[in-house]
Amino acid sequence: MNTIFIAGHARLPSGMAAKNLYETLTITAELDKKYGVIVTASCTLATQHGQEFVQLLLRGHSLQDGIEKPIKDIENHYLGKAGNALISALKDLYKQYQSYSTSKEKFSK
Repeated sequence: MNTIFIAGHARLPSGMAAKNLYETLTITAELDKKYGVIVTASCTLATQHGQEFVQLLLRGHSLQDGIEKPIKDIENHYLGKAGNALISALKDLYKQYQSYSTSKEKFSK
């Protein structure tokens, strides 16, 4: 298998539909191991449309390039209440990716 699965989590703001289902927002991503490219992503927003929109924003981005661009994409294109939670979950997901990358480098030496 040439991919890995990682997740990032953040607290949802009050007054959101998804808050009735979940306490936290989760973004999951399947990444290409070699290049860190997001093959597919999903999140726990309440609507399928919102979930698909986030996937479109993230798919194809390489985490080797950092997360500044997808954060900007969320800020510029996602105008819902969960914007800050999406950014926080993405930062947490990136932290998980960095941890994976560091451990992978350790074992390859």
